[in-house]
Amino acid sequence: MGAKILVLDAGTTSTRAMIFDHQGRMERVSQADLTQHYPRPGWVEHDAAEIWSKTLQCMRDVASDDAGDIAAIGITNQRETVVAWDRNSGEPLARAIVWQDRRTADFCRQLHEEGHEDIVHERTGLLLDPYFSGTKMRWMLHHEEAVGAAAQSGTLAFGTVESWLVFKLSGGHHISDASNASRTLLLPLDGAQFDAGLCDVFGIARHALPEVVDTQGKLATCEADWLGTAIPICGLVGDQQSATIGQGCLAFGQTKATYGTGAFVLTNKGQDVPHSNHRLLGTVLSQTDGNRTYALEGSCFVAGSLIQYLRDQLGLIKSAAETEELARSIEDSGEVVIVPALAGLGAPHWKPDARGVISGLSFASGRAQIARAALEAMAHQTCDLASAFTADDAAWTSLRIDGGMSANDWMAQDLADILDLEVERPEFVETTALGAAICASVGAGLYATLEEAAEAMRGATRTFIPNISAETREARLTRYFKALSVA
Repeated sequence: MGAKILVLDAGTTSTRAMIFDHQGRMERVSQADLTQHYPRPGWVEHDAAEIWSKTLQCMRDVASDDAGDIAAIGITNQRETVVAWDRNSGEPLARAIVWQDRRTADFCRQLHEEGHEDIVHERTGLLLDPYFSGTKMRWMLHHEEAVGAAAQSGTLAFGTVESWLVFKLSGGHHISDASNASRTLLLPLDGAQFDAGLCDVFGIARHALPEVVDTQGKLATCEADWLGTAIPICGLVGDQQSATIGQGCLAFGQTKATYGTGAFVLTNKGQDVPHSNHRLLGTVLSQTDGNRTYALEGSCFVAGSLIQYLRDQLGLIKSAAETEELARSIEDSGEVVIVPALAGLGAPHWKPDARGVISGLSFASGRAQIARAALEAMAHQTCDLASAFTADDAAWTSLRIDGGMSANDWMAQDLADILDLEVERPEFVETTALGAAICASVGAGLYATLEEAAEAMRGATRTFIPNISAETREARLTRYFKALSVA
């Protein structure tokens, strides 16, 4: 058996395949963009068949003739996105509903008015919000004829993206790891499998759901048809939990923030089931031999997608990298503030109907001011989350950051300045993929524990130190909270 790890990273805007060696060095990568479908305002969909075909092409590109050197496959994925397919044909029954989608807001309000939120929050650690998978499944059952028919005939399979990919790779194995399953509204944080009572709340048949399994171990097998040799699938983990593992946040209290399409902060809470009084989320970080480590999470729906919006929709920038140059070209944002609620507001507000705000515009406001305000919005949102974590007795002592946006040095420094915390960034910022490699390496027996694998596979880091006055920090936040009040 070889010692390479093949990682499949099925993200929101693209899917990738990467080869890692056992020391965490990425040797090869292949990436393909995913088509974003927006059939109505607030709706976001993917073609599950496209996710599969492009993921398969990427894995074939990087594996080439070296599949025999691959010890295991690790998969990490956009969470909460729901795929519905037919167990017999293996084909999707409708477009996948993406985690950003807000179409189930009215149903969430109905459940709240009926008094379900407290028990759902107590059992699952989650809130009644369109973000999570359960309400998306219910919508499909009621509005997609093929999904409803498959449910009646008993051939319906529901799953998140890692579940869909494993089904295709393994020739029909229907599983979901605990980190992804904990994002559905259907898994009690202290329950081994999906709960019949919770399924009843959302009107979902338990038999349509996958078996919940560990995040690492011998979980399934990729059939020889795809790469010319059978390869064990030894790691499955949702993207934000994967980044937490990739950052080595494996001790109680360690915290990471990922700035990708959205922004997601997780604090390791050890083996104690987390409960928040300030509208944060409890989630499964990892599961080994049925034993769970948990995390407290705050999720912001819009981060890098705001920069993409400035580029693609408004035409204010030509590339994401341009924002750093523009931010450095001026002394401040000229009091321009952006609240990036383009997909509603996530934690700690949970306002699915909120909309984005640009405030403080004057004739002096130009591209540079708006670009800088967009980057500043990352620190403002993160500071908002930091206050909620502190109120839940989970104050941060430092912050480890990753994701595509974190490569922006100006933004990393701004985070340190506004949070008044040291911010640590690894040289290799793609820690989501690294986390899946760490899980798979443990599952394949290359390392004994996640801690041992993370120690061996994590690289060098750079630290950003706070460097602004308390008065400047307070003035920035005051403007932000004023703009936030009208979002």
